[in-house]
Amino acid sequence: MRLTRFSDIGLRVLIYLARAGEDRAPATVAEIAQQFDIPANHLVKVVGQLARAGWVKAMRGRNGGLTLNADPKTLRIGVVLRELEGDGELVDCETGGCQLRGDCLLRAALAVGKNAFYDAMDRYALADITTGAVGEQIVMMHRNFIRTSKETKPELA
Repeated sequence: MRLTRFSDIGLRVLIYLARAGEDRAPATVAEIAQQFDIPANHLVKVVGQLARAGWVKAMRGRNGGLTLNADPKTLRIGVVLRELEGDGELVDCETGGCQLRGDCLLRAALAVGKNAFYDAMDRYALADITTGAVGEQIVMMHRNFIRTSKETKPELA
């Protein structure tokens, strides 16, 4: 199973916001796009879905930005992936005229595997994957971005 780019970006946004928010300065779409080399227009779509799910708060205006709107100690990675990936089947047995679809056991076997994957991801909270060196690196990335932004745009200071 391979995660979509959409889910990959969604997880990165949540990971970033979980630790960047410790500085009490909201992150911006431009910041996250630059930090992870993600096209801003694609990032906006992902952030929109995360906001609709209630995990990210997006504030407009001069002091606006993105903040985590969920408790990283309780937000489960499996829940996030189910939302971002959807609960569709891993193979499409209906289109394409597969001659085996009436008797094939592959669909059921893949469903068991997918559920086992999500169950395993439910063992991890967002806080579990943002500790240690990764978390500290995110904090430094955010601080450096803010510092660099203030140096290049003094009106932000």
